[in-house]
Amino acid sequence: MNAISTESSPATRGTTALVLALGAVYLIWGSTYYGIRVGLEGYPPFLMGGLRFIFAGILFYAFLRWRGHAAPTRAQWKNAAVMGVLMLLFGNGLVNFAEKTVSSGLAAIAVASMPLWAGMFSALKGRHPNRLEWLGLGIGFAGVVWLNFGSGMAASLPGMIALLLAPLSWAFGSVWSRDRDLPAPFMSTAAQMICGGIAMNIVGLALGERITAVPPLHATLAVVYLGLFGSIVAFSAYVWLLQNVRPALATSYAYVNPPIAVLLGVWLLDEKVDAHVIGAMAVILVGVVLITRARLRS
Repeated sequence: MNAISTESSPATRGTTALVLALGAVYLIWGSTYYGIRVGLEGYPPFLMGGLRFIFAGILFYAFLRWRGHAAPTRAQWKNAAVMGVLMLLFGNGLVNFAEKTVSSGLAAIAVASMPLWAGMFSALKGRHPNRLEWLGLGIGFAGVVWLNFGSGMAASLPGMIALLLAPLSWAFGSVWSRDRDLPAPFMSTAAQMICGGIAMNIVGLALGERITAVPPLHATLAVVYLGLFGSIVAFSAYVWLLQNVRPALATSYAYVNPPIAVLLGVWLLDEKVDAHVIGAMAVILVGVVLITRARLRS
């Protein structure tokens, strides 16, 4: 009688890795908006982001060097610094700033417009959208306008402006990074976090941000969570997905994060969601889905 093997097959291990990776980018990135809101109860926005990314970046960099990964060259550090400023200082820092006055759910919905801006910047670089992409861009931008000028965000003009600029800067950084001299993906992430974290601290101090008292424990734990899980675990899972599955599946977090952020905000922060917010979120996500489907076809 043959013995029953207890070892899992490669297919089973691959499926498990896929489920874990998708769960990380869906749940962890969806929860970071809640984590930011909690962290702001003890830390100013730009210093909080700076501490988060410097902590995560140095930890990740040291681990990668220990594992034998090559250090970035001087040119690669310069490119990583530009991306750190565009994607972390402005992309993430402005979200931190906005969440002082705008709910975490609204912030997540606004950031979901990033693929729309990326499509526009790609067009400016010569990759002109096809008809389906233009339809998706038009629908998505209509949702962004609807969301930003609705009751939920119109009450906070600085927050509204910040959430318009944050995904725009992230998208520009993503498009700008193509064909640039950058380190391998994981090392590039570590370098960007270090450079972006330094830039966020400089801007925070220049704006007068100071931590004058010991922050409450729950705020500190939120920042640690953002650094370890939001910056290292989830991003590593995302890089793995980009290397192992179709791009449409890897980037599907853009559709899942906003509902998760909205639900967490309602459940844990008692944030209010009205029909206006739900409608705008639906319109934005329809636009993003159309753009993704168009790129998949091409």
